[in-house]
Amino acid sequence: MDQYASRTDADLLDAARRDPDAFVALYDRYAHAAARWAMRAGVPAPDAVDVVAELFAQAWRSRRRYRDPGDGSAGAWLYAICRHIAAHYHRRGRVDDAARRRLELDVRPPPDAPLDDRLRIDDALAALPPERADAVRLRVIDELDYEEIGDRLSCTPVTARKRVSLGLRQLRGILDKEAS
Repeated sequence: MDQYASRTDADLLDAARRDPDAFVALYDRYAHAAARWAMRAGVPAPDAVDVVAELFAQAWRSRRRYRDPGDGSAGAWLYAICRHIAAHYHRRGRVDDAARRRLELDVRPPPDAPLDDRLRIDDALAALPPERADAVRLRVIDELDYEEIGDRLSCTPVTARKRVSLGLRQLRGILDKEAS
């Protein structure tokens, strides 16, 4: 990720159109701050990680609409999205994961899915880096929360969430490539 260190947020968002790792670099810059923003807005720490996940799912979906304010920073844009999600949390008492659902970040096959579909997913999981594959299995198949995943993988819940998110995105790419 060092190749992205000197690039502005606006450059990263522009590059993310072709290079998803550029978006990962943006995530790395802002995920911890976004969790703090959410907690300062009154979202409990366990739910703040859901706010961060939804924030970056929404940012990913709307990355083409981002307009550089002139300083290259996406902080205000991300903060506005985070503030909106936190307000929704206070109205509904939960984080709405609409963007994550629209991105189809659920790879669990239905129980009645044909064996071929389940094997395709197993093969795609095997193609992921081990830390991402383990995180996806623990979240999607074992249905563990991020704190438990972090404990099992010896990482923080935020890192566990990041591994799951990146793993699901990579898995989606693998499965989409196989389908075409």
